[in-house]
Amino acid sequence: MADKLTQEELLAQFENMTLVELNDFVKAFEDKFDVKAAAPVAVAAAAAPAAGAAAEEKSEYDVVLTNAGAKKIQVIKVLKDLTKKGLAEAKALTDKVPSTILSGVSADDAKKAKEDLEGAGATVELK
Repeated sequence: MADKLTQEELLAQFENMTLVELNDFVKAFEDKFDVKAAAPVAVAAAAAPAAGAAAEEKSEYDVVLTNAGAKKIQVIKVLKDLTKKGLAEAKALTDKVPSTILSGVSADDAKKAKEDLEGAGATVELK
């Protein structure tokens, strides 16, 4: 098929895209193929059951952003949704890490927030 692009051609196309265009592409890719582009750090954090077993006994958690990662814009968007804060306040949270994003939330809310932030490329701890 003449329309197929090689891997090198695709990479050349991505290389010429802006971060906003790449972000839009990733969202479209995730929607089309029903997948989530997650940072490898999220996989490593999920594989630590010893810390998670002791943490599940708690009833309230603090969600702490330890690193905004390379996709800072995505993280800021997630922070705005989670905290109901404005753009400047959400950006300030990414600039000053570690930052406590949510305090005294339920285990389910803390885990959901962590998944959302890690899905956007951030590194997060539950305390």
